[in-house]
Amino acid sequence: MGSTMTPFLSEPARAALDRLAELDTAQPAADPLERVRGIRSLIAELERDPATLQAVRDATAAGESWDAVAEAAGIKPAAAKWRWQGTDAEIIARLEAGRKRSARPSSRPTDLPGHSVAEAAEKLGVSAQAVYLQVSRGKLRAETVQLPDGRKYKRVFLDDAAQPGEEPAGQ
Repeated sequence: MGSTMTPFLSEPARAALDRLAELDTAQPAADPLERVRGIRSLIAELERDPATLQAVRDATAAGESWDAVAEAAGIKPAAAKWRWQGTDAEIIARLEAGRKRSARPSSRPTDLPGHSVAEAAEKLGVSAQAVYLQVSRGKLRAETVQLPDGRKYKRVFLDDAAQPGEEPAGQ
């Protein structure tokens, strides 16, 4: 009672797997950077391949729990649900939202006006708390700058600041 096995990998994933298998058995040994490229190429193709999603859908349809799916995938149940639960449209929407978040810059911008509180404190030779106190007393001008992505930064403008022993401008 032989049953024929239907391949489940996409052509690009199968080609990447075959290429890596060739590198694995190459004599002489394949170049180390070619091995890295082969491994990373296979990983990328497998991540794009719909075979995992279909296997997860088959498993959950057969009654497997999300805990079991997560354990098989080597991830946490919440991550498994985030990747694979729902319709194709829901999954795509989650992935796109994740890409938008990851596209935001993670470093602090360097082209903001004025100075950070820490920079102002250093220039004035005082603590950050002293800068905030001078701002609250009107001796220093500060503004909160909001970037298009929603991040906010307190900026201090020393050009308006009084020098030690002077009154602030306009007072």
